[in-house]
Amino acid sequence: MQPVPVRSHNRTESAAAGAPAEPKPGRSSSAAERAWVFFRRWLANPLQMGSIIPSSAALGKLVAAAVRSGPEGMVLELGAGTGAITAAMLRGGIAPERLIVVEIVPEMAEVLRRTYPGVTVICGDAWSLPQLLGLQAVGRIGSVVCGIPMVLLPQERQQGLIDAIEAVAPGRGFLHFSYCITSPLSAHKLGLQGQREAWTPANFPPASVWRYTPLDAH
Repeated sequence: MQPVPVRSHNRTESAAAGAPAEPKPGRSSSAAERAWVFFRRWLANPLQMGSIIPSSAALGKLVAAAVRSGPEGMVLELGAGTGAITAAMLRGGIAPERLIVVEIVPEMAEVLRRTYPGVTVICGDAWSLPQLLGLQAVGRIGSVVCGIPMVLLPQERQQGLIDAIEAVAPGRGFLHFSYCITSPLSAHKLGLQGQREAWTPANFPPASVWRYTPLDAH
């Protein structure tokens, strides 16, 4: 499957089709550097990051499993950070040419490009998905993974992001990982149906994976 064309000079070139390879960090993208970039960004904007440390491998495995059980097609990851969930999806069998990741912080987007060759990386605002991806994406995205801490946003901002997702992946809904004990979103107020698919205590803090789908899709 060919990657979705995007309207951004930040896009990486896709790798040749085949079995997904283990991510190969570049010279300046070691695990220590990625952790330091993440922590520095958390200091600058804690609400944007949501957590002081990247997501754990345990949480990543749950997200990857939820993606594998979902529809075929491209996988769109929003708020990829330094790529903890990206790496887990690659390890879990999602081919790099299927992955499109969107990250608003330029420094983090550059780390993603160097660390995960073959993955399409877009530096941009997830609320502008139709502009970032273009009409070519509609109908080709099977799963959306949202790592943006939506629980910290006002309802109108939550709705704006949901509308952007719906515009490029109509009817698909999205996976969302959260540290909340209960649903991080008021699903029905946002026109969604929510279901917790998995939970792990092996993340700091413990985390859940939720699947939200539009109510009119049921």
